[in-house]
Amino acid sequence: MKNKLLILVFALQAAWVLGTVVRQENLLRVGQVVLLETQPVDPRDPLRGDYVRLNYKISDVPANLFTPPVKTELSYGTKIFVALAPAGTNRFYEVTRASSAGFTPATNEIILRGKTAWSWRNRTNSVHVEYGIEQYFVAEGTGNPHGKLTVQAVVSKSGRANIKEVFVDGKPYAEAMREKLP
Repeated sequence: MKNKLLILVFALQAAWVLGTVVRQENLLRVGQVVLLETQPVDPRDPLRGDYVRLNYKISDVPANLFTPPVKTELSYGTKIFVALAPAGTNRFYEVTRASSAGFTPATNEIILRGKTAWSWRNRTNSVHVEYGIEQYFVAEGTGNPHGKLTVQAVVSKSGRANIKEVFVDGKPYAEAMREKLP
């Protein structure tokens, strides 16, 4: 009986790990690809290794883009649905509208799901939203990029996003960092 229980526990753990991998790979294969503007933040963490913390232009959503309008600061962790659309000829996606309730996107829009984050003070009359793609782990010693960072993200139909590629001055991150190493 103990052997069967042990085998069942291992099988459930393996199924969970494989399910996570399959879900991530499926998102990268079939999700909508978007290009996002970013701003780097300090990338060092002694426990987790080197990473780049990304702050997106779409992370600060103006309050006037919300339906219904946001009158007070939203509490931490409130689900936010943001519609993104390509912004003219620069290929970057920008926020067109947002809501704390789901809605149907227009034909040129995709929905990105996030949650409100803590902010000390809201001077810009906007809501700061985190989408789960704010950290990009990199090879040791390459966590301090200099240049313009852009992110190619993949968004599922449910609004979940994953980072597909990070670019430094238009070059893939790993390639750009190899060129800068002595």
